[in-house]
Amino acid sequence: MRIIVTGGAGFIGANFLRLMVPRYPQHHFYNLDKLTYAANLLSLQDIESCPNYSFHRVDLAESDAVTALLQQINPDQVVHFAAESHVDRSILGPADFIQSNVVGTFNLLEACRAIWTVSTGKLFHHISTDEVFGSLGPAGYFIETSRYAPSSPYSASKAASDHLVNAYGKTYGLPIKISNCSNNFGPYQFPEKLIPLMILNALEGKPLPVYGDGRNVRDWLYVTDHCEAVWLIMERGRLGETYNIGGFGERENNEVVRLICREVAAQTGRAAGELEALVTYVTDRPGHDRRYAIDSRKLQTELGWRPRESFESGLRRTVRWYMGNRTWVDMVRSGEYRQWITRNYDQRPGGH
Repeated sequence: MRIIVTGGAGFIGANFLRLMVPRYPQHHFYNLDKLTYAANLLSLQDIESCPNYSFHRVDLAESDAVTALLQQINPDQVVHFAAESHVDRSILGPADFIQSNVVGTFNLLEACRAIWTVSTGKLFHHISTDEVFGSLGPAGYFIETSRYAPSSPYSASKAASDHLVNAYGKTYGLPIKISNCSNNFGPYQFPEKLIPLMILNALEGKPLPVYGDGRNVRDWLYVTDHCEAVWLIMERGRLGETYNIGGFGERENNEVVRLICREVAAQTGRAAGELEALVTYVTDRPGHDRRYAIDSRKLQTELGWRPRESFESGLRRTVRWYMGNRTWVDMVRSGEYRQWITRNYDQRPGGH
């Protein structure tokens, strides 16, 4: 098959490609990415020479470019990871999120609708988030039919893209599937996100900023467990269906930060109490959802999926990865990587 993976230079997309490209040499994987600030081709160096992998730089918000590229590739499947995803950034500048997450998804759907004259063997798999459901109370879980109630411009843009994908399935018969996942963590995540930020700040003895009272709850999922679930849904999930993907990793932010401090201490020989003393509570962000929790029984029952990593084992692996990959971290944080992109890609808007 010819499989397009959008956002393949981002955190989850890169982990997906790193798993699937060497595992399935019979399929060709086309990585479509705009290379925004959070995308990183260095994450894909291990597979960039694989004969069944290629990279194409494209802005999904540019309709003509998307249509031309999909006509050229003529994919059998599209796995749509690409999205602006940082809630704080969406509050400060929502326009980019509408362009990327709503317009970009629309352009992809239109291009697929134009080139897929038959649906047999075709698939548009849309990757979404539990944030579209809004905030939970102290009890209960999100299920696939939970009411949408997004709280931020980010989650609203993802909710809109979910609705578009569903509508194209029902109106035009486009072969679609959707998965809504809980918070991912693991290797290659951009350091502005909670877990890598806390790991790196703890390693460097910097303050550990926690929003509000730190009692917001998230359901954490190790990134490769998410990638395995996505592939399983692509292979065996029912067309037109939505599947929730959660890692049974519900934790208060306070506990997450405390466990990070203890894991960093264990791997560096420092005192956990010394690191926990770096916690600094800061003004809460607007519209901060109190709790997310995913019920993934549908995925378990229908497809037999289970996460391999617990929150603790995944965190151990994540801390170890950030400690052992300082070159990647330093290039991202210093701006050196963006300079590398400018030298190698900014003069070639058509891709690589």
